[in-house]
Amino acid sequence: MGELKPRTTISVTVIFGALLGVLVSISSVGAGAIGATALILLYPHLPMRQIVGSDIAHAVPLTLAGGIGHWMLGSIDWQVLASLLVGSLPGIVIGGAISVRIPDRLLRLLLATVLLLVAGKLIL
Repeated sequence: MGELKPRTTISVTVIFGALLGVLVSISSVGAGAIGATALILLYPHLPMRQIVGSDIAHAVPLTLAGGIGHWMLGSIDWQVLASLLVGSLPGIVIGGAISVRIPDRLLRLLLATVLLLVAGKLIL
């Protein structure tokens, strides 16, 4: 994607955010993976740390709203949720500490690898 005008970039970001909100709430498609990819495409000069930080800051309220909706519908398995949180919360602390020490290029490579693995799994 070529450079967009700042106003166009903001408009596309808002539209993509709306689309991502719908996708996350109906399929749990992964706000982080798709959001980070969109931010990389829309803001190619932004350092990876800022892309990751912005994406996480966006994903938290997005998934909270989706989670509340699914809680109200009764579609949450609380045992699965608890198990995920037990592993995820320490992982967040460890990942946050590591991410500030990883060079930008390596962080991009790690993200690309994860996205390729997920895409391959979804295709097969």
